[in-house]
Formats: sequence, structure tokens, C-alpha cells
Amino acid sequence: MPATLLDHVTQAMRIFSAETFGPVKRIVRVDGVEEAVACANDNEYGLSASVFGRDQALAFRVARRIDSGICHVNGPTVHDEAQMPSSGVKGSGFGCFGGKAGIVEFPELRWITMQTTPRQYPF
Repeated sequence: MPATLLDHVTQAMRIFSAETFGPVKRIVRVDGVEEAVACANDNEYGLSASVFGRDQALAFRVARRIDSGICHVNGPTVHDEAQMPSSGVKGSGFGCFGGKAGIVEFPELRWITMQTTPRQYPF
């Protein structure tokens, strides 16, 4: 499928709330920062997001308000670095991967002991 932009997407459209992994981007028209943050958080997923803006400080403050595992300012939603922890929120993702956080996330810590000689009781 070729890369596709869908403009004027509304909440009534299925694509509005779908978590897409294909080369599809939806454009939802909003009026102002408050409406943009509300729109970005109005779904059950939160894997990755991007905020674009000329005022980097404002864009950073907006990024902090978006419910996503990763949020990039003035960059694409896919910008992973192996040493950085990555995880989704809400219905996105399973656990955490990348960096030390990924190493800690998946193994299950167990402790097993074995007594090989008779033990004297009481200790």
C-alpha cells in the first residue's frame, strides 16, 4: 500500500480510533492546543506520538500532556534508539523493551536453593 494521508478525519470515522501500523496518517483538524491534546488522548491506544511546532518550549509542554509511551517533538513517531526504554500506554504495547528497562521487564526473577548435605537443627 502506498503511503496515504487522510485529511479531515472525524471521530465518526473508524480510522479515527484505529491503531494503524501501515503507511497511513490521519489528519484531524482542531482549534488550538487544548483541543489538540484532548484529540490526541481521545483513544484507547498510546504507543507513540509526535508534536510539531515552531515554539519548542510550547511543543515540549504539549508533548508532556499526551498519553503515549513515546512522544517526539518535531520528529516522526518512529524514532527508536536501542538504548532507550520504550513502551506503550493504555491498549498499546506489552511491557517495555529497549535498554536496561527491556532487560528487567521480561525475565522472571526466581531463587532456588538446594541443600546437598544434612542440616543441623536448630541452626
